[in-house]
Amino acid sequence: MFDQKPFDEAAYIERITTQSCFICEILAGRLPHHLIYQDDVAVAFLNKYTSLYGYVLVAPVSHREAVTGDFSLDDYLALQRVVYHVAEAVRQTVPTERVYVLSLGSQQANAHVHWHIAPLPPGVPFEKQQYAALINQGRILDIPDDEMAALAARLRATLDRLSAREENDHGEV
Repeated sequence: MFDQKPFDEAAYIERITTQSCFICEILAGRLPHHLIYQDDVAVAFLNKYTSLYGYVLVAPVSHREAVTGDFSLDDYLALQRVVYHVAEAVRQTVPTERVYVLSLGSQQANAHVHWHIAPLPPGVPFEKQQYAALINQGRILDIPDDEMAALAARLRATLDRLSAREENDHGEV
C-alpha cells in the first residue's frame, strides 16, 4: 500500500539519547504528531517511525517511567482502559489480523513509559510476524503527512463511536 524508506537507526538513537522526552515534548506542543486521543490520564498518537499502518503509541500524560511501579493499581487500570479502547479503534479501522500490545523503552532513552499498539495486517507470513513485523528489516513506511492526518481522523471517529456505544450500553465511558 505504501512504499518503504530506510530507517536511520543511528540518527534515531542519537536523537532519543540526547534530546528531552519525546512524549513530554508532544504534550507541550513542541513536537508535531497525529493525535488520536488525549484526556487527563493518557495520550495516544500515531507512531512517526511506523513499520505497520495504523501503529499507535499510548502514554500517560504525566511523565512516568516504570511500567507498573510508578502507578497505583487504579491509575494503571485507567491507563489500560485507554490502551484497550485505542487498540479496538485500530482493529476496527485498519485491516488487522492481530493487534500487538507491548511496552518498550529504556531508562537511557524513551524513558516515559508507553504502550505500542501495532496492527498486523492480514496475510503476513508467519516468519514476518511478531518482532519481525515491528522492526521490518530497518525500513519504515513512507506515509504522506496528509494520509497520516486522515488516518488519525478515522481512528478518532472510530474511538468516538466506540465510546458512545459503551456509554449507551453501560452508562459510562
